[in-house]
Amino acid sequence: MPPKPCQPGPKDSLLQCFIKRNRSTQTYYLYLGLTNSALSDGGKFLLAARKCRRPTCTDYIISLQAEDFSKGTNTYAGRLRSNFLGTKFTVFDGQSPQAGAKMGKSRSSRLANLRQVSPSSNYPMAHISYELNLLGSRGPRRMQCNMNTIPATSIAPGGLDPTTQAELNPYQSTPTSFLSKSASMENSVSDQKNGGLVLINKAPRWHEQLQCWCLNFHGRVTIASVKNFQLVASPENEPAGPEHEKIILQFGKVGKDLFTMDYRYPISAFQAFAICLSSFETRIACE
Repeated sequence: MPPKPCQPGPKDSLLQCFIKRNRSTQTYYLYLGLTNSALSDGGKFLLAARKCRRPTCTDYIISLQAEDFSKGTNTYAGRLRSNFLGTKFTVFDGQSPQAGAKMGKSRSSRLANLRQVSPSSNYPMAHISYELNLLGSRGPRRMQCNMNTIPATSIAPGGLDPTTQAELNPYQSTPTSFLSKSASMENSVSDQKNGGLVLINKAPRWHEQLQCWCLNFHGRVTIASVKNFQLVASPENEPAGPEHEKIILQFGKVGKDLFTMDYRYPISAFQAFAICLSSFETRIACE
């Protein structure tokens, strides 16, 4: 049975997927591929995204259906939005963090919950930033992902599952639709400081013979690209443990418009897909 896009991946191994890009329609399709043959045979469809360029930003509308990108329907999963330079991104979930909580008995509580899970609403669940690359084309991109809705303790032995955390504390973040722009930014910064999981690049090694930066993708990536990356949990100010060595998400090129995407617990297919979409954007200062 294929995983649900909103559920965390497996704990014991990376779940192998791949992304197909359609340049003419600016559309990206995510498929589940449990074997390498799925890359050529086609896998189980999971999610799709369409790029929408705007005067001051770029949006990627993410959908549960391959051809329906309407924000006012129940197929709307969320979106990824970049700043003008394409160096900072916000992942918005189309579902409220309160959706998993039990509704109150009062009529006003029921109405409030119905408004909060409206497909047209958006809730910031992650922030992605790319740092200035001082080495130019010789150096890899550096990125950081602040997963606002996933506690850093989720990766520790016996850590609480993110979905369980949301059910126990469903009011941990405030829906964007009820905040001013400044209040929304302050809320996201607060989430990052309150023990949220932070993902960072796994450090590559310089290969003297090949004269390039290299990462070991264990055969899952075959074409060198600045888009390729592996993400691990950042220890922040704590001592690094074995849990900080595990690759949580890796993404890389295997064809002109074909990419592999492998992810694991505690992030979901939706979160992994949104992070990978950010890698497709051209960054003036980060190349």
